[in-house]
Order: sequence, then C-alpha cells, then structure tokens
Amino acid sequence: MLEEAERWLSRRSWSVADRPVDRLTAAKRASGATVSVVLPALDEERTVGAIVAEIRRELMERAPLVDELVVIDSGSSDRTAEVAAEAGARVVHRDTILPRVPAVPGKGEVLWRSLLVTGGDIVAFVDADLKEFSADFVTGIVGPLLTDPDVHLVKAMYDRPLGEESGQGGRVTELMARPLLNMHWPLLAGFVQPLGGEYAARRSLLEQLPFPVGYGVELGLLVDALHTVGLDALAQVDVGVRRHRHQDGQALGRMAAAIYRTAQLRLARGHLVRPELTQFERGEHGFVPRTHAVDTEERPPMTGISEYAHRRVA
Repeated sequence: MLEEAERWLSRRSWSVADRPVDRLTAAKRASGATVSVVLPALDEERTVGAIVAEIRRELMERAPLVDELVVIDSGSSDRTAEVAAEAGARVVHRDTILPRVPAVPGKGEVLWRSLLVTGGDIVAFVDADLKEFSADFVTGIVGPLLTDPDVHLVKAMYDRPLGEESGQGGRVTELMARPLLNMHWPLLAGFVQPLGGEYAARRSLLEQLPFPVGYGVELGLLVDALHTVGLDALAQVDVGVRRHRHQDGQALGRMAAAIYRTAQLRLARGHLVRPELTQFERGEHGFVPRTHAVDTEERPPMTGISEYAHRRVA
C-alpha cells in the first residue's frame, strides 16, 4: 500500500462509537446542516419497513438527526412502496422524477434522480435489503460530515458474512473492485468496502459527479470523488456487521462486468466493441448461452440539469 494511503487509513478511519448521537445532534444544530436519507428500493417489502421504522424511531423521533427519509421505488412488483409508506417514509416512484428523461433500470439511476426530490445538505444512501438493521449505519456515515468540514464523502465499513460463514461476503469486491482499485487507483486501496451501498456525502459534491446508472455507481462515485475533492476529503467508519440478501453467481458476474466497464471508462474514456456479457445456464439439451447488456450509460452531473437549477433557486 502507498504510504499516503496508509496515512489516510489511520487518519480517516473511525468507529461509529467515536461520535455518539448526542454529539452529532449538537454539531448539527451548530452547523445548521440538514440531513436526507435515501433508500433505493426494488421488491424489498420484507426488509424496507424495518429499516424505515428504525431510522424514524432512533434518528427522527428520539434524536433530531435526520430531516427527511425518502424511499425511491424503482418499479417494485410487490408491496415495497406501501410497506415503506406505512413505516413512515416518503415514497417517490423513480419514473415521476424528471419525466422528460426516460428512466433506465439500475441503482445508480435511482440515486441520481434522488437528488431532485431531496433537500438535505448531506445525503445518505442506505440499501433497502439490509437485515437486522441498526441506526448506527446512518450515524456512522453522517457523523464525520457533521463534525469535520473537511470531509466530503464517508463510506461504511463492516463485516459481510455469507450465510453462517464469517467474512465470506463481498465477492465482487474481492474479485473485481479491490484489484482494480489497487492497480489503477492505489490511493483508494484503504477502503474496506468500496462497493458498499451505505455512504453519505455533501450535496455540493454529489451534484458535481456523473452517476453510472447501474451497479458501477459506487465505484464510479468513489473514483470521481477522489479526483474532485482529494483523498483527505474521503473517510470510512466501522459500523459492525452488514447482513443482506445475497446474489447468485450469475448476477454477481453481471455486477462485475458493470463495475469493470465503469473502471474502463474512467481509465480511458473509451468504448467497448461489444458491451455485453454472455453467461451459460444448463438447459434440457446442454448449456444455453444467455447474453446480457452491460450498463454503459452514465447520467451527467446534476448541476447541468435545468430542473435542478430551477429547484434550487425556488
């Protein structure tokens, strides 16, 4: 690891216990900053309600830390929207945001559009499939942004068990993202969970960044934030253990392809000849090829969207 990355690791890595909630609420009052929490959700009726309820109870009612809690539904076929609303979130459907730009499938698409329907100075993203959710996930990633004006983006770090096995999760991280970062962006080698879905940033940073529309969004934002604000403006906080629904091997392959494509664009801004991934499934008469498009589209920085500019003036 580069010496600069090692120094960053010791200076910008904390535990959630380092910043108790009462300290954060005091810092929030002193700064006047507002906090939005966004949950991107697609068919997460089993988990989204408990996450929303925990945030409302612990960080909106018991402690005035979160100002708005928004679930962006990206076309669920189950009761995700109803469950989230019943638990106390404001639910917005992806397709109602910026309707002049047709929405495409993908997590990054939802996160990008969320900037148009939230108002917080600090925006925290939390995946909606987390199990045994704790409010520590939010206090951990928001804390440094409230207490240190030089910090602009904070990622959560945690253990990721796979079933009953400790430390076996994060397969795309270990097989794709970590090698890419270590080889091409070694300053980011100290991030424990570079692809983790729990992170917070200042709106002033997020609105300057392009958003890959799919699974490459976390890697893209991290790399672009490094080039925009510098390593010392990035941080990570240990929040314990993250349990969530795991993807099968083929879904992981598609995620890895999207992440590789995101990295390739940032390395060369070139174009793949065939931005597709072919995988194989066993059928009745042998293996059958299934070809999937790789996410290649990116949304521009929000500062270039006229509706966003008009919204801020209003």
